[in-house]
Amino acid sequence: MSHVHGISVDPVSTKILIATHDGLYDATKKKLEKVSDTIDLMGFTATGEPNVYYASGHPGPGSSLPNPVGLIRSRDAGKTWQQVSLGGQSDFHALTVSGGALVAFDGQLRTSTDGTSWTNSAATFSPAALAGSPTSTVVLATTQEGLQRSTDHGKNWQPVPGGPVVQFVAFATPASKAPTMAVGIAPDGSVYVSTDTGLTWAATGTISGQVEAVTAVEGSTGKPWIWAATTDGVQVSTDGGATFRPAAS
Repeated sequence: MSHVHGISVDPVSTKILIATHDGLYDATKKKLEKVSDTIDLMGFTATGEPNVYYASGHPGPGSSLPNPVGLIRSRDAGKTWQQVSLGGQSDFHALTVSGGALVAFDGQLRTSTDGTSWTNSAATFSPAALAGSPTSTVVLATTQEGLQRSTDHGKNWQPVPGGPVVQFVAFATPASKAPTMAVGIAPDGSVYVSTDTGLTWAATGTISGQVEAVTAVEGSTGKPWIWAATTDGVQVSTDGGATFRPAAS
């Protein structure tokens, strides 16, 4: 499996999709199944709509997409992709959905309400990862100096006082309401969980292997289920990050 830049898990079916340098793969079972044509997916995010995803990166051999692809969208669970905006201009290495908006980073932090026109944020930090939710205006960004938090779809930002320095972050997707739980993973594999949309954090455990992407779903026991794409394969925790096991069935 090539380097992973994004991971998404359906909260109902727990189908696992991973975005890699070679395209999109279904990692639900032990044998990976390629879903898309070869596209270098540097940024990837699910939306609130079934089977609809946004991505960014570079086209593969024989592709008609521009290089870089800018913002692209799939409406068939990642099988095919259509160019939306900034083709030949932007390669978003961080990308997320926040309410009815998009937040993305291509060297400049940008926001868009329609995926077509973009507004530059006044923020000067460079996020390694962005985390938002289709049902919330709160966005989290990981930086080398610590977490940044926005409550208005990424327009304005404030540092999270006393928050951990994490490399990866994700909101735990609930069934329908806005999420309150978030998950963060530090460069050393330490796992942190927030129950107040990223304002305060508690250490819960450690994951082995080099983490490349993370996603989470709200668990039925009050603890998030966490999936992490690592150099050891996709791992899952069903106890809020206290323990992990291979995710493939």
